[in-house]
Amino acid sequence: MAFTTLPAEFDYNSTRNKLILSEYGRNVQNMVKYICNLPSKEERNRYAQVVIDLMGFLNPHLRDVADFKHKLWDHLHIISDYKIDVDSPYPKPTPESIHIKPQPLNYPNQRIRAKHYGKTIELMIERAKAIEEPERKRHMVQSIANFMKMAYVQWNKDSVSDEIILNDLASMSRGELKLDDNINLNKVEYRTNPINNQNARGKSNNQNNRGRSNNNSGGGPRNNNQNNRNRNNSGGRKY
Repeated sequence: MAFTTLPAEFDYNSTRNKLILSEYGRNVQNMVKYICNLPSKEERNRYAQVVIDLMGFLNPHLRDVADFKHKLWDHLHIISDYKIDVDSPYPKPTPESIHIKPQPLNYPNQRIRAKHYGKTIELMIERAKAIEEPERKRHMVQSIANFMKMAYVQWNKDSVSDEIILNDLASMSRGELKLDDNINLNKVEYRTNPINNQNARGKSNNQNNRGRSNNNSGGGPRNNNQNNRNRNNSGGRKY
């Protein structure tokens, strides 16, 4: 089975040239191609300025970008496959400068002694060990212990005794940071999702409202009308 070429009226995207920058559309790409074929540089400059204005109109969000005109001119060169010859107010970009690959980021391979406390606690302990003022050091150590208790509760979701926190603090600081055994750390409790608490309060309020409506249903207007009819009927003859 032989394939025949499609007639001119059948123009599909699969048969067209690839869109270089799809956010500007095919018409802009055709305009840029037309500008590249103009013989006079004066005409190319004039038409290029019109296309730049059109590109800015089609993408108004670029106006919030710093030096957006520079970005539009770079996009013009990219759409032309760096073949357009115009007097650009900015340096002409090169394919190498556009497709620069970033340097790979190294993943931090740091050993954390107690993962439920995190690496920040270890850094805070090292900073506290370097403090020389006794009063400031004591406040710093107590703040670290309070933070350790909060982190422990978030991880374990149960209450934790101050003795465990103080032992972990002494172990992580290699015995250099200590607090009195009778110290009382800040009370930390595990908090549930506030959305669930609001839903629970809403359900309880609805139940209370239904209970009140049921209790008040016996003394409503219907009973009052019956009482008025009973009073009228018990009065004897009417004149």
